Amino acid sequence: MTAVASLIVAAGQGSRLGAETPKQYLSLGGIPILRRSVMAYRARGPLRVVIRPDDRALYDAAVAGLDLLEPVPGGATRQDSVRLGLESLAPLSPAAVLIHDAARPFVDDATIDRTIDALGAADAAIAALPVVDTLKREDRAGAIGETVPREGLWRAQTPQAFRFDAILAAHRAAAGRGLTDDAAVAEAAGLTVRLVLGDERNFKITTADDLARAERQYAAERWADLPEVRVGQGYDVHRLGPGTAVTLCGVRLDHDRALIGHSDADVGLHALVDAILGALGAGDIGQHFPPSDARWKGADSAAFLRHACDLVAQAGGRIAHLDVTLVCERPKIAPHRGAMAARIGAIAGIVPARVSVKATTTEKLGFAGRGEGIGAHAVATVRLPAGP
Repeated sequence: MTAVASLIVAAGQGSRLGAETPKQYLSLGGIPILRRSVMAYRARGPLRVVIRPDDRALYDAAVAGLDLLEPVPGGATRQDSVRLGLESLAPLSPAAVLIHDAARPFVDDATIDRTIDALGAADAAIAALPVVDTLKREDRAGAIGETVPREGLWRAQTPQAFRFDAILAAHRAAAGRGLTDDAAVAEAAGLTVRLVLGDERNFKITTADDLARAERQYAAERWADLPEVRVGQGYDVHRLGPGTAVTLCGVRLDHDRALIGHSDADVGLHALVDAILGALGAGDIGQHFPPSDARWKGADSAAFLRHACDLVAQAGGRIAHLDVTLVCERPKIAPHRGAMAARIGAIAGIVPARVSVKATTTEKLGFAGRGEGIGAHAVATVRLPAGP
């Protein structure tokens, strides 16, 4: 018997948010909302997600690399989807099941633990928050009909935890009734449902305003322990000589000439390295990788950028943003900007949305205008713990 299984409900279309993509697959801080919700539960035992069959490709992309049970198709309503998910878990015979909405990506371990622990004295338990606002009931004319006493009222959240056999039987008995959450299904079956304290941060993303709030909350939580903002700038130039390709920002481009340098002469990555080192006050690329050292002859400049990023991590910091501008007449950079941002992000361990790659010419002026070389300017923004 499995002790605890988890069921993530992700079969809705999220139409109230107004996006073309269902909300559970939208990005939050560069990571799909569904993936964030799944990550909160995947270490607690078998986990299954209920999805719309039409969303299978979106689902596969969102949870790529995670060891999950095969998803199951949902039904016409949330209640139908949960019942189908529970039926699919029955062969595992779990003692308990956690049911969670995919659109609540901020659930924390403490809230999950409280709901599980409460099953020791009840058939079910749900995370919830006591109502603190005064409640009004509207009349038919759109005016206040009455003030509703708020004493004893709670706002339900997920996770909701249940003894598995009891909630499966309750869902089977309640099929077609259109109940709004699984606690209501349990109540209808006469089960005892305990209320445990939830978390205000564990809100459900429903509208565009909710998504904007989620982005703000994510940013605040991610950077709260890194209050010091550092900005560094870098600049590099390499001349052009005989060859058939250039490497810029980690991407090899066919060209009628090549950049000449001790390493692979990637001016974009070299400028970024100097920008990061500048933000750290850690010297420049030449101090860390001297041209006189034979080890770096022909080296992939990705190693240089990775080293600079490692120094940020060793300082307890994170890279917030990288911005590089390439200065050249040719080759044309625009068709390759996406690949360059993705490559920089992969090396630096940040999402491509935190990387900017731009290009400009010098209107045929100077060394770049004459095709004698390629230059790059870069700026790095780094977040660090508070310093002395």
